[in-house]
Amino acid sequence: MLRLLLRSAGMLLRSGSWSGSRSRSRSGPLLLLGVAACVLYQVLVVPRNRLRSEVGGRRPAEEVLMEARRFVCGLEAQQVQVLGQKPPRPPRRAVVLTGRQSLWDTEVQIFQRVLQQKDYNVQTSRYAETGHILRTRDGVGGWSLLLCLTSSERSCLRRITFSHLQRHQMVNLLPGLMEAFSDAGGGLCRFLTRSQLTGSDLHMEPHACGSTNQKLQILQDSLFARVQAPPPALVAMVNVYVLVTSVNPLTSFLHDVAVVTTNQQPRGRTLKLRDFLTSHDALHQVKKVIGGVLLAATNQKQPTASRCVSCFQLFTFTLVFSGSITPVVVQVDTQLTFWSLSDDTLDRQVTRDQVLEDTLDFLLSPETHLSPETGQRQFQQQMKKPSSFQLLYPSVLSSSSSPLDVLLVQVADFYSVKTNISCRTEEPTNQHPAASPSEDGGSCVDAHLRQIYTAPPLALTPPFSPRVKEYRAEVTFDTVTVRIRPEPVSPACRVHLDEHRGPRMANYPVGLGDSRINILVTDDSGPEPVVMAIYSVHVYRESRPSLPMFGDHVTCSFLQDCGLQVLPAQSCGLQPHVTSQSPVKACSSGHVPGWMSHLSPPVSLSLCLSVSPVFLSVPGRWVVPCLSCSDNRTCDWREVVWQPEGCSHWQVERPLLQDCLQDRKVLFIGDSTNRGMMYFLMERVNSSLEDWDKVHETLVHRDLNGGRTLVGYSYYPQFWLEPMSRPTFRETLLQLLDRSRPLENSNRTVLVVGGVQWLSTNHLRILRDVLDRESLGDVLVVVKSLGMGFHLPVDGIRSLSLTEVQRLHRDNSDIIAAAKHHGYEVIDTFSVTMGRYKEFLAGRCACHFHEVKRFWSPGETRTTPGRTGQSAVLDTDREAGPNLPTYHVRGPVNQVYSEILLSRLCPRTRD
Repeated sequence: MLRLLLRSAGMLLRSGSWSGSRSRSRSGPLLLLGVAACVLYQVLVVPRNRLRSEVGGRRPAEEVLMEARRFVCGLEAQQVQVLGQKPPRPPRRAVVLTGRQSLWDTEVQIFQRVLQQKDYNVQTSRYAETGHILRTRDGVGGWSLLLCLTSSERSCLRRITFSHLQRHQMVNLLPGLMEAFSDAGGGLCRFLTRSQLTGSDLHMEPHACGSTNQKLQILQDSLFARVQAPPPALVAMVNVYVLVTSVNPLTSFLHDVAVVTTNQQPRGRTLKLRDFLTSHDALHQVKKVIGGVLLAATNQKQPTASRCVSCFQLFTFTLVFSGSITPVVVQVDTQLTFWSLSDDTLDRQVTRDQVLEDTLDFLLSPETHLSPETGQRQFQQQMKKPSSFQLLYPSVLSSSSSPLDVLLVQVADFYSVKTNISCRTEEPTNQHPAASPSEDGGSCVDAHLRQIYTAPPLALTPPFSPRVKEYRAEVTFDTVTVRIRPEPVSPACRVHLDEHRGPRMANYPVGLGDSRINILVTDDSGPEPVVMAIYSVHVYRESRPSLPMFGDHVTCSFLQDCGLQVLPAQSCGLQPHVTSQSPVKACSSGHVPGWMSHLSPPVSLSLCLSVSPVFLSVPGRWVVPCLSCSDNRTCDWREVVWQPEGCSHWQVERPLLQDCLQDRKVLFIGDSTNRGMMYFLMERVNSSLEDWDKVHETLVHRDLNGGRTLVGYSYYPQFWLEPMSRPTFRETLLQLLDRSRPLENSNRTVLVVGGVQWLSTNHLRILRDVLDRESLGDVLVVVKSLGMGFHLPVDGIRSLSLTEVQRLHRDNSDIIAAAKHHGYEVIDTFSVTMGRYKEFLAGRCACHFHEVKRFWSPGETRTTPGRTGQSAVLDTDREAGPNLPTYHVRGPVNQVYSEILLSRLCPRTRD
């Protein structure tokens, strides 16, 4: 009988009635499914009921299984034949209403990418009222799929007439269910009240519906109230994500991802639902509880205008488990919510996008539309392919189940059995998805990224695509850090930032200008990671917003930024600046004399260090012309200058500088900030910089100033080495002196020592001891004091709190006092960098206020695209050939304290 009916259905589909009018063509699949439902009800349900009464009988079960197999396989064969006869489908059109979200938001990008992969022509608009494609007389337009993002939902509900939708049109909203789970109409969960009156058992709390403004507090109270209940046990709050694809008949699916919060781990974490619900009974109870709530909500009377036969929607059900495998529904949201996940780790965006992408893949089968005449065929396709969704309702048949419910359950049962009885034995199903490569210890095959997540969100150019490897993004001046987390397409692949064993996610400092972030997609299945693909994001950070000076202006000054107030007793931000009318004299020191100048020598070092920093005079301020001192956006930041108190540092012209440094040796010992001052000096003396390297050892340049000036450098400290292997400060200093000999015991030998934050008064005592022992006690020593840096929360390196930065300022004062005691010159770089700490350049420490740019001579085409800043030049860049590169040291803050250094090496002769 089954074979005869299937043959008759096939003849019907192949007859002229199928190929005739459009209205007849729609009736074919529906008639086939109607016949199938009747046959399946007789063939499957009756034997199944008989099977329940024949405990222990195996033959009826096998017969039912074989009949189900023949039925579904015959149905699939008919569908293949019918689809093969249909003409090619025209391109489908999808509209994404973004609301307040930007086009570069990851949610919008995922919709665009997935829909384009499924042959949709995608258009975006902000709201339904402004979208021209929706401006039609009947309010439906020529689209196939309408996706209303959260911030555009109200616009959709006002504009779209859901009862007038065409059969091929889909919308991601279910107005009836949205109304059921809201407080519209003056009552919460009216279906819950009605269910209580009729004696129905819904495991649902009365506050579970309605406005979610106080949701967080209610849910936390609900969770911790259960913790106090004896006996103490694990109490868990679980967010599960439910996809409803049909209201009548009710059809819903449960996503495999859940967000779990417990009384023992209050911070939410993402888990596989099957991993959290370890028993089959617990999963069964979850389905039963949620299915009962959905069924009660859909059974209430709904106005015709709010019905939508082609709609679907994602819901968030918040469940609480407390001493039982049967949960209680404490909240139902009509959208995806991930409030318990941390924003710091970008888990909210990643989990949201994963569920959305899985939903589109699950719903949008390439063979069929989700429409009334093909809805059950779509259901069959969904149950047939691997997916992160499993059938939620109908999953358990009751005496009130309709024949159509029976059909859905039996089709689902067929696809949930072992694959050796399916029509194609190699096809997995969504009830038993194929194990991921990572679970089987497989290797990385698809080495692409699914998405690049950032906080704050970056507008990538071009828009993200898994096959595009190079991106650019621009951020404002005030954006000083970017958190980045790439997600691979395949769970078998791993991602590392910057290097083979770099972190999966990191917080990056974004220096002014260009910064580069490398993302390595690796195969970690072997003993060593193997790089399969490299993505790069070039982030360009804008300079301070500047208004060119014109017309009347005022002079403003600032000592520190209000965003990092190092000196609490001093003012912050722009202040009106009063210019002294007295003649400005040349500064007699790199650090403007303050309270130290009023102390009569000799002064013991212990006395100097015991003086409170509160009595120190302010060494200088930054001065800038503005239209108003109350708005730093009205300033011309190109004209900002460092103004010491009562004097000025003169700029040494190049001819005078060359004469001044003739037959002199200038030695630098310190970190990269000290090295930046050295290269600035070399460029100023020679008018160009022909050689540059990020050296981390000792080097000596003997060809400076026409061979008349020697410059040496030693990197200290070598922090990357093990503590027992690091050269000491004494050893590094002696090596630099030995490499630079012969040395003259006079100011013809200059020693510049210092760095960001490693220098201490003890280093100055060691320096004095070494110079005395080496008979170099009369050389000119210039101490570069501490500087701003390490003040940002960057992963992998230490970061300083505001209290620690303030303590650093006190340490800097001690170093200056100790240097003065030993008779050394001082460049107070901490005061210079303090007010402009946001103007750091590339580097993870956020302490570099210089960068070296490379330039090739005209006609040279060798470039390194996207690589700028200190990381731009490698040893391999020095290729043989007639066209050699030249370099330029940039950075206005570095220029200021480097020019102060030059003015102290070559002081102006007194009149």
